[in-house]
Amino acid sequence: MPTVFEMSREELQELYGSASARYEECKAMGLKLDMSRGKPGLEQLALSDDMLNMFIDPSETKMDGVEARNYGELMGLPACRRLFAELLGVKYEQVFVGGSASLEMMYDVIAKAYTHGLLHSPEKWAKLDRVKFLCPAPGYDRHFTICESFGMEMITIPLLENGPDMDMVEELIKDPEVKGMWCVPKYSNPDGVVFSEETVSRIANMKPAAPDFLLMWDNAYCVHEFEGSFIPFVNILEACRLAGNPDMVFEFASTSKITFPGAGVSCFCCSEDNMAYMKKLWNAQIISYDKLNQLRHVKFFGNAAGVIAHMKRHAAVLKPKFDIVLDTLEEEIAPLGIATWHKPTGGYFVSLNTMEGCAKRVHQLCKEAGVVMTGAGATFPYKNDPKDSNLRIAPSFPPCDELAQAMQVLCLAIKIAALEKLLNK
Repeated sequence: MPTVFEMSREELQELYGSASARYEECKAMGLKLDMSRGKPGLEQLALSDDMLNMFIDPSETKMDGVEARNYGELMGLPACRRLFAELLGVKYEQVFVGGSASLEMMYDVIAKAYTHGLLHSPEKWAKLDRVKFLCPAPGYDRHFTICESFGMEMITIPLLENGPDMDMVEELIKDPEVKGMWCVPKYSNPDGVVFSEETVSRIANMKPAAPDFLLMWDNAYCVHEFEGSFIPFVNILEACRLAGNPDMVFEFASTSKITFPGAGVSCFCCSEDNMAYMKKLWNAQIISYDKLNQLRHVKFFGNAAGVIAHMKRHAAVLKPKFDIVLDTLEEEIAPLGIATWHKPTGGYFVSLNTMEGCAKRVHQLCKEAGVVMTGAGATFPYKNDPKDSNLRIAPSFPPCDELAQAMQVLCLAIKIAALEKLLNK
């Protein structure tokens, strides 16, 4: 099949008529299909159902001298801290275990920068005229929402095949008003990019003008392969220490897409000096998080190897769904040359780039046909995709049959939007 750029106007009109007719048939079906968020599907949730039936004898609630049923142990159950330390390759002393959401801990770290300042802050950020934050994009919309909620000025950094555009980053951090950067180093949301060792090294060796520069290292998908073997990752805390930047980074992780998103366990990791400072601030906020839930997770997994084995079961559920997405795009869209997409081997998303100026129209068409997707532009700061081309596909939640239907609608929408542009309709 020729690409649309090789077709005559008559051929384009014929293709447009065919796609439009099929699209109307889909609309008439009254579909209600959701590909909007990276939520685990019911099959994935069921993988952890043994936790719902787990019996913990009262005699087992005391571990390492800590009673999980009672107040205390601000930094979390020691056994759960050891589990995260093993999983992330950091020291036990560098781990603080919290509640179910790492996003909440990310928000809290930035909030404390505003209310109290960080360890090396000349003054609290709330007193500054301007705070700038570097935002690799396409990126995670929730990161950008946090920045917006504090009134930060977000600077878009192109996300390349191996990570952020470090030439641009290294130039921008010469500005002392640039106070930090978001990073999803493994299977980035939504592109599925894995930062190269060279990129991680350049990040760790940055020399920001701001003494309290904050590297927000969201390692949300650190063990989330759905194809191939587990890919080890660099210990960013140690890399920063060796580079002379021990206090620059806060790393975050959780079990949200490992056990139950609404009832998982999260953590942040940082240098020992940062931890001593943050403990004082957190002590005013909470006595302790849910240690019984932390205990359940420790008993369920045992160790990091138990987590990796569990993720292989997730992979068996997710791989067919990603195959549906990628195979459908390859069959329906690739021959026409009207979109490109990344082919991740882990994470939760497929990043789709339509023809320039078409993403919002594709999103609208999908919505009208009953297919819900994350809004066009959401993967960029201020929801401003300069090319109006990026859309995030989240295959995990729908059952395979519904996902196949949703992908047919999406492909029809991509075709219609592209052909409308080419035909100037």
